[in-house]
Amino acid sequence: MKNILSELIDQRSLTKETARSVLIDLASGKYNPSQTSAFMTVYMMRGITVDELAGFRDAMLELCIAVRFEQPVMDLCGTGGDAKNTFNISTLSSFVVAAAGQPVAKHGNYGVSSLSGSSNILEYFGYKFTNNHDELKRSLERANICFMHAPLFHPAMKNVAPIRKELGVKTFFNMLGPMVNPAFPTRQLVGVFSLELARQYGYLYQETNKNYLILHSLDGYDEISLTSGFKYFFNGGEAMLEPADLNFSKLTSSDLAGGNTMEESAKIFMSVLEGNGTPAQKSVVIANAGMALYAADQSAGLMAALDKAKEALESGKALRAFKNLLNN
Repeated sequence: MKNILSELIDQRSLTKETARSVLIDLASGKYNPSQTSAFMTVYMMRGITVDELAGFRDAMLELCIAVRFEQPVMDLCGTGGDAKNTFNISTLSSFVVAAAGQPVAKHGNYGVSSLSGSSNILEYFGYKFTNNHDELKRSLERANICFMHAPLFHPAMKNVAPIRKELGVKTFFNMLGPMVNPAFPTRQLVGVFSLELARQYGYLYQETNKNYLILHSLDGYDEISLTSGFKYFFNGGEAMLEPADLNFSKLTSSDLAGGNTMEESAKIFMSVLEGNGTPAQKSVVIANAGMALYAADQSAGLMAALDKAKEALESGKALRAFKNLLNN
């Protein structure tokens, strides 16, 4: 590890294969906590290359507990790490997408740089995490969505998890999260915390057989925030849109606040599902869910996908999907 750290500190990068082998060694506990912490910290002070990102991704997928489903599933997942402390937009959007008819295999974890990650909110409501394939399959059949708590599917990461928690800031593991879903979804909406990372994701996703859309709001959010324009990369190239292009008003950061306690976060979560959220909260969920549906199937167009998302939320179907998931 000394040699690896020296290389990185001197601004040299790792090959794809070296990155893969280092992460496998990291996961196996080969390095001490100080070395592991130093390795993770380096990538917050220098950029990560596409080859390094690909090598880390390959290692994580090689080590994961894989789950395969017969139907084509979708994931909606952000990198996190944008330090915006929004309410649980991507998790809510996942239930809307499931309610609109697209099966969802949601990959998630506890929040690292925010109060409430997807795992925090579902655990708060009593959801029991599982990596049992039959139980996950039953969730899909019952609710059209299943939830995969990342630590249960990436057991090799147990040596890294305490260090990530102690650091309390985003690391390259945030960059990897959306790419290492153990269900290997063929449809995906990915939000990332920087435009540079969005481009890197675009390069990597071009080499896959996925229907994908990678987005970044230009004021720093890892999702469509409607507080600014957003850039996105997809199978057909790249584009930029403003809130008005989706027929939404521009929002402010306070419109997206996630609360200061888990209780406040949970209250917002349920109010949106029950149809009592603010117009701003409902708009941003519909925007992200609609973009996800568009990523999954572009044939009907973006506005039709947004209409489909709106109906799934306002009809109460998304609430039913949530309740059906909890009844596992």
